Amino acid sequence: MSTTQTPPVLAAELAQAWADIQRYHPELPDLAAPESLIGESSSACGHELSFERLLHEAVHGIAAARGVRDTSRAGRYHNRRFLAIAEELGLDHPDEPHPSSGFSLVSLTPEAKRRYRPTIERLQRALKAHSAATAGDTARSFRGPAARHGSSGGGVRVKAVCDCGRNVRVVPSVLAQAPIVCGGCGKPFRIPEGVAAAAG
Repeated sequence: MSTTQTPPVLAAELAQAWADIQRYHPELPDLAAPESLIGESSSACGHELSFERLLHEAVHGIAAARGVRDTSRAGRYHNRRFLAIAEELGLDHPDEPHPSSGFSLVSLTPEAKRRYRPTIERLQRALKAHSAATAGDTARSFRGPAARHGSSGGGVRVKAVCDCGRNVRVVPSVLAQAPIVCGGCGKPFRIPEGVAAAAG
């Protein structure tokens, strides 16, 4: 098997790790676009992609499924409702919240590390192979303005909507690769025509 790790392969590993979490927490919605996590960076949710970060995102998924508002300040501040669900999923936090991000800086409990050890090891191998494959870029490779300016998102995000009125912010090229399906209504998210023209 080749050690080269392409984003679709890493996305499949992320989807499998998400499914492993769902086995213990069936109310967790499906992960619509695992590839959107690759290269994504968020100071509120942790910079590096890891199983711990994936479990953090799962907390948000369960909060959404329950209709719980787990953040404020445009998603930066993680409140005690977030922390309560995080504890259910095997994440722990220091007693005091961070002044700007609240209880976002969670870490795996020893029990969660034991429970998910095979998943964690498999995902770490995939991430390591992905890093090795993408580190092969030479100084002559052009990665675009997002890489030049330190953004890991890969482009400007625009609002995509579904028929039930929910919306997500997404890079148009990511949405063009494959549909992102709404967990609420099952329909694909789409970029409204006026927004798509402005983004192009």
